[in-house]
Formats: sequence, C-alpha cells, structure tokens
Amino acid sequence: MHGPCLVLAGAGSGKTRVITHKIARLIQSGMAPGRIAAITFTNKAAAEMRERAKGLIGGAAREVLICTFHALGVRMLRQDGGALGLKPQFSILDSDDVTSILKDAGGTVDAATARQWQWTISLWKNMGLNAERAALAATDDGERQIARVMAHYEERLTAYQSVDFDDLISLPLKLMQHHEAARQRWQGFMGHVLVDEYQDTNATQYELLKLLVGGNPATQARFTAVGDDDQSIYGWRGATLDNLRKLPLDFPSLKVVKLEQNYRSTGAILRAANHVIGPNPKLFPKNLWSDLGDGEPVRVVDADNEEHEAERTVARIQSLRAGTQVSSGPQYQEFKDFAILYRANHQAKTFEKALRKAQIPYKVSGGTSFFDRAEIKDLCGWFRLWLNPDDDPAFLRAVTVPKRGIGHQTLQQLGTFASRYRISLFEALFAASLGSVLSSKAIGSLHEDQCAGFLRLDVGPLRRSDLRCGGCQYRR
Repeated sequence: MHGPCLVLAGAGSGKTRVITHKIARLIQSGMAPGRIAAITFTNKAAAEMRERAKGLIGGAAREVLICTFHALGVRMLRQDGGALGLKPQFSILDSDDVTSILKDAGGTVDAATARQWQWTISLWKNMGLNAERAALAATDDGERQIARVMAHYEERLTAYQSVDFDDLISLPLKLMQHHEAARQRWQGFMGHVLVDEYQDTNATQYELLKLLVGGNPATQARFTAVGDDDQSIYGWRGATLDNLRKLPLDFPSLKVVKLEQNYRSTGAILRAANHVIGPNPKLFPKNLWSDLGDGEPVRVVDADNEEHEAERTVARIQSLRAGTQVSSGPQYQEFKDFAILYRANHQAKTFEKALRKAQIPYKVSGGTSFFDRAEIKDLCGWFRLWLNPDDDPAFLRAVTVPKRGIGHQTLQQLGTFASRYRISLFEALFAASLGSVLSSKAIGSLHEDQCAGFLRLDVGPLRRSDLRCGGCQYRR
C-alpha cells in the first residue's frame, strides 16, 4: 500500500482512475489527506484529477496536494527559497521574457538564435547541468558559445531575483540536496507521492522525486509511479526512459502492476497500435486488449499532397455523415462527431480551407493564444506593473520593449541593488541610495521611461510612500 509501486498503464487503461482510487485507499488506511501529493504534467490534467478525486472522496480532496511538478517547485521555493538567496516575491519568467534576456546576454537581435539557445539551455537544465558543467561537457564551439551565454543568463536571473520554468525543478532539487532542514521538512510532509505520466519525467525530476519520498530507498520509499514506456514522446525536452529503467534498481522492493485492458478503443485500433509499437525496445512487455469488439478496420489512404489529403478527409466526413459508406455500425449525424488530428499547428490551414470550401463548421483546438502575441504581452506587462509594482518580469518587459537605450549593465546593477535590499526592481528606482551604484544619467533614463509609461496610462500613485522621483516629481 505505502511502499514503492510502478503501475504500467497502457493507453486508455485508466491511469487517472488508478491515482484517484489510490488516494482514496491511502486516506482509508489512515493517512491524512494533507500528506498526500499527486503530481501531473499539465494544469489541465491536475484540474481533471482534482475533480475526479472530489467526486470520489468529497471535501477531503481539497486537502490533497494535486499539482504539476512546476507548481510544486513554486511552493517549495516560496517557502524555502531564502536558503538559496531568493526573496519570497521572486518572479517567474515566461518564454518571451527568457528570449529577450538571452538576446541581451548573448549580444544578438536575432530571435531565432535566442530561441535555439533557449532550447539548448533548457535541455541542459533538465539534465542537471549549470553553465560551468555545460561548458565542461560541450563538444564543439557552438555548445561552448551557448555555455558562455548561459553563464551571462544565470547572472542576470540572480541579479533580477527571477527564475525560469526549468529552475522550478532544478532549484528545489538543489534545495533538497544541500539544505538538511528543508529536506527533512518536505520529506516529513510527503506521506505518499503519486506521479502521473512517469515516462515523461526528466533526470532532474527523478532526482527530486527520490529526495521527496525519503526513507531507505530499498524498503521505505513512499510513492506510486504511473506510466508507460510505449508512450514516451518527450525525449526532445529531456524526458528519459532511464527513469523507468532505474526504478527497479534504485528501489529493489518495487511492486510492478500492469494494466493492459483498454477501455477507449476497439480491437482493430489496438491491433494496429500494437503492430506499430511492437518493434520498440521493451522495458516491460505488455499487450493491450479490449472487450469493445473489433470495430471498423483502420484504413491507410495515400494522398498526392497536403491539399489532396485535406480534400479526401472532407469527402470522407461527408460520406460518413450521409451514411453512404457504412452499412452497419454507428451512424454519424452531426459534425461534432468527427475530429481531424494533425501533427503540427501549421498543418491546420490546409484542412481549414477545405472545410470552409465544403461549408462544414469546425473549431480549431490549440494554436497561438491571443494573449501570447508579442504586442499583447507588452501591453499586459504595463498593466501587470500598474497593478503590482513588485512584478519584476513585467518591469523588465516594460523597460526593454521597445529598445530605449537602457542596457543590460544598468539593469544588472539595478537588479543587484534590488536583491541586496530585498525590494522589487521598480521600488529600487526610487531608493535614495540608488546613486551609489548607478550614474545620474542612467537613473534619469529609468525614471523617464517608467514614469512616462505610467503617465501615458493615466495612472495615479500606486501606493503611498515618501519616495519621490527626482526627475519628474512623480510620487509613488
């Protein structure tokens, strides 16, 4: 019940059900709900698990910690990040903020180059490498250059009192490895840890999990990992099957449970899937099966090009809806009964054109959100800073986009000053002693930029203070 357990759950075999019922059993056995943590990989999955747990165990589900790895990391750093030199109000940078800082750190204006650096640095962080170790492991001049950029990037994060998405895993690991008091506190809090989609964990997440579950790894570790080696598709972002391979070695008392019945698909679909994944290297052999009947056969259709593929897809939808190609089995009456799956977002356009031509209503799921557009994020940065002057990423976006001649050295000195006095970057602008680290010209540029921005937004004082901007008499 409480010891190390690996549930090998094939596609459609009920992974979420396993986790929610395990939570219920743990509570029934006497474990306090507040000592149970269920970790997922997306906020959507966490929300679904939370709702299903609520339906199963009622109000006790509110006490169970159900969150993503990164949300858990935020919680750990908010509580104990001071041991690593972080202030409690540290800021979390989004992808665009990281790209902007990397462009500055690497001395480039090319966003594509900065994004490539970002991917490489993210992969290194997921492997547990910092800039120094990445430089030692570099195999060519390109990697050595990125390691140098990473070193400058790490300096800026420290100066800005900010973390990126990958730091939300690597820094909690560092906390657990080097600070005994924090480690004992979190191990005491974690009565049992359940991990969903375990095959998608990376090296850093695995090391963090081992420290969280505590006890003697051979006999006392308290966790349940649910995953499937045939569903590991995130190797490009650091996920590794070594984590599945190492489980029986690191935890000799590991209990392995296989779930091979699929409740979602027909026999024909499962046979096709089993043939596709059959050649995969097998850590834990299994064979999916279903009692839903054989169903319609899987069809593979050739197409001359993307337009021809879209046309054939639309024709197939029309014929199925008209009932002309199915003599028995389900009849499709509404367009909502159909779904078109594609590999990448850019492929949607061709299908959309074909559907519009056929006057078939459709809804695209995913794609770029309106709020992810650069100009919207810039505007929201000002609004965020308006509502919360301690929002350092919003400050950095407002002060650097568009370029105003405020360089990284000025921002780094401002960040170091703010970190020393445990204040936000915006608040540091109005500190009387700021002149000890910045020239009057640099201070004037920063005051002009920020105050003009707030005046353009017609914003009054954000909060009372005796601090006054010497350049424009703007009072906070």
